[in-house]
Amino acid sequence: MAQLAADLLDRIPTDPGVYLMKDAAGRVIYVGKAKSLRARVRQYFRPGADARFFVAAGFLGKLLADVETVVVTDEKEALLLENHLIKRHQPRFNVKLRDDKQYLVLRVLPPDRAPDAAPARQFPRVEVARNIRADGARYFGPYHSATSCRETLRVLNRHFQLRTCTDHVLEHRGRVCLQYQIQRCPGPCARPVAPAAYAEQVDDVILFLEGKDRELLTRLRERMATRAAAEDYEVAARLRDSIAAVERTVSRQHVVQEDLVDQDVFGVHREGDRAELAVLFVRAGKLVGKRSFAQRDQELAAAELVAAFVPQYYATGTFIPDEVVVPVEPPDAAVLAEWLGAARGRRVRLVWPQRGTRVRLLELATKNAERAMTSRRDRGADVEAALAKLQARLGLRRPPARIECFDIAHVQGTETVASMVTFVDGAPARARYRTFKIRTSTNDDFASMYEVLSRRFKRARTAAADDPWAPPDLLVVDGGKGQLAMAVAALTDLGVALDREDGMDVIALAQERELAAGDAPDRVYVRGVKEPVALRANTAELFLLARLRDEAHRFANTFHRERRGKAALRSALDDVPGIGKTRKAALLRHFGSVAAIAAASVDELARAPGMTRAAAAAVKAHLAPPPPSPPPE
Repeated sequence: MAQLAADLLDRIPTDPGVYLMKDAAGRVIYVGKAKSLRARVRQYFRPGADARFFVAAGFLGKLLADVETVVVTDEKEALLLENHLIKRHQPRFNVKLRDDKQYLVLRVLPPDRAPDAAPARQFPRVEVARNIRADGARYFGPYHSATSCRETLRVLNRHFQLRTCTDHVLEHRGRVCLQYQIQRCPGPCARPVAPAAYAEQVDDVILFLEGKDRELLTRLRERMATRAAAEDYEVAARLRDSIAAVERTVSRQHVVQEDLVDQDVFGVHREGDRAELAVLFVRAGKLVGKRSFAQRDQELAAAELVAAFVPQYYATGTFIPDEVVVPVEPPDAAVLAEWLGAARGRRVRLVWPQRGTRVRLLELATKNAERAMTSRRDRGADVEAALAKLQARLGLRRPPARIECFDIAHVQGTETVASMVTFVDGAPARARYRTFKIRTSTNDDFASMYEVLSRRFKRARTAAADDPWAPPDLLVVDGGKGQLAMAVAALTDLGVALDREDGMDVIALAQERELAAGDAPDRVYVRGVKEPVALRANTAELFLLARLRDEAHRFANTFHRERRGKAALRSALDDVPGIGKTRKAALLRHFGSVAAIAAASVDELARAPGMTRAAAAAVKAHLAPPPPSPPPE
């Protein structure tokens, strides 16, 4: 380690920049920035100079094989580059922007007021999105439930006249739709609409979503008065309804800050190396939403945690408010504030208050972070309890931390497929899902199960304990006693030791039919147990197994539909010499159907995109009707 430090430090510059620490395989395990690269990297090799666990405990020293540096001109450039490299490499020891779920947001593209702009840009719409991208659009949210998000969208569509159709429909519709008939859209798809008037509606929507209710109400009242004075009472009535809707929304919101500024308030709750960050969204003094993020294996001080997290959070294109409130002063606060201002295009205040209403907001954000961590920890405890109950109820050797479930899907023996889904600690591990095309059997579910289990567990013979193909703690097959017997036969034929103390448990889950007196309980067939085990409804163990089975059904059926769809796409064009996928798709787009292609002349076929006369002649010859049979003598 000392020799490595000497070799590295000799070639590290003293300029500001970013350093990338790599392991022996060349993977980036940590990215950092510094005013002086050599001075910062030297701290990692001085005992006691860095108290973070992964440094003090020697993990970094055991993994580190090289340090790469990138020199920049100043600290602001270093911050930008560090954030980009963290997103690109996802280093093991850096703070990561991991949310507990994907929240819905509302996306609005600002209208393009140029007269030659595309219709979709002149007449934008409000749409629901899950991912925030740096595409010039405005994003509002996040919303904690799809219901609240879509309710907001319904209010907008009801009281602000913006189109709801897609860009494709806007550009190709020939007549107005029902939304125009009920006066919820001006009909830019088929009627002349003034882009300036439409842009006013978009601006109103943006003000509404930003929570700038006073400014919006003032604008609406002025326009209503103007329309009423011009005796345009129909438009004035719509504006009156919009004003009422905004006022109802305002009355439901609680003012938490007297200063009418837009703020994001960051709270941090720590428990050992686990941290939770919560962000409160305060718009025009009103609390309008919250989002929380979990951080594990992080022993950074709170200031460094905030400094690492904030730029990652806003680099996704998230709306940057007038003021960002953090619990502690982050390192290089001036650089961070300058970067936020540059990203927003206007000055942003970065504050860490000691008194006043902002401190109360920080306390509220910290309480939300604590509640989010507690909720996450309780979910883990619930899963642990469910696994323990499942072990006790079925007599398993140990709580099944890793479970695999298999299901067969086909329609009357055609396109038979199988699915394997994996749950780790009670949660889907989708990276370990697998699908299988059945090769040998057709309409025989038992033979199909034998084949798929044989193929899967042949891979387990040489798999290490941490390999995804290693045997699970519990194997579940969908079906009854027959499916269980076939699974045991397949495993026995492969030499899988099922009777060892550390062996794998095997069960079959049968979903019972509905009875007149109510639903019969689901039954579990356990290897070595004569009678099936009936699991009571509304129990944690049944809920876990039902989720597993339903996920296996879904995954198998999805793959089966894909296979059927590919088979259905095969057409008479597939066997034409010289007609590949590209030409086939172009012909179908141009003519609309195989029948229309067959009816076309060689000249018409040759004029189609991507076609030549030789290819057109081949198509015509292949699709030509067979000559009539000669009359009987």
